[in-house]
Amino acid sequence: MIFLRNADGSDLKVLVDYLTKTKDGENRFTEKLTMTENYKKYYPDQLQLMAEDIAEELQLYGGNTFMNILRGHGVEYRELLIDVCKKMDVNFNSKASVEMIEYNLLQKILLDSLDNMSTEDMKKLLDEMNIPNQGFGKQAFIAALQMAIKRGGFSSYKMAVIVANAVSRALLGRGLTIASNAALTRWLSIFSGPIGWTVTAIWTAIDIAGPAYRVTIPAVVQVAYMRIKMNSETGDTTNDECED
Repeated sequence: MIFLRNADGSDLKVLVDYLTKTKDGENRFTEKLTMTENYKKYYPDQLQLMAEDIAEELQLYGGNTFMNILRGHGVEYRELLIDVCKKMDVNFNSKASVEMIEYNLLQKILLDSLDNMSTEDMKKLLDEMNIPNQGFGKQAFIAALQMAIKRGGFSSYKMAVIVANAVSRALLGRGLTIASNAALTRWLSIFSGPIGWTVTAIWTAIDIAGPAYRVTIPAVVQVAYMRIKMNSETGDTTNDECED
């Protein structure tokens, strides 16, 4: 997770807030990051200077408390990512690269959100993406959108923005500061609610023994977004500035 040293400060703040704050804005009972000297010095404007602390805090959430004490640290990010994917029933190859597994996770969340999308919004999205649809009704629209997404209807960057922005709005009450074009801005709006409901449903299904997933799921989504953003071509991210 060395790339966090070069990540955008506003993106890192979203990740740090997932790690340290509840949905109500209170500090998490189990977090230790806010008690560190680096946090006191660098939050919220110089978070790149505490990238190692941020990564360590996330990895601790991925491990059992007792085992973390024995090891002296949390689990490797790859192990944490795979654990999140298994919890969310993501179809992935465990031998694939971290980037590919993250991509599969983002795609699963996006596809799952279609069930929560209104027929009107779904039809609007089909029209804006110029996706042909021979059927009528929600199930036909879902099938057409699923096929388009799986065939690359969204670039990796656009999919990451849509999912990460919706999760941030749902959990922190604010969207990401992003660069987008007019079409992407509309897609952000359309997917925002459905993805938020999808994440809430996932949490509802998590038993009381797994509260760490309330941290690791959104945190991994944010890490995946930041990695894709940094690896994306300049043409994907140099359009109109907007904050959704």
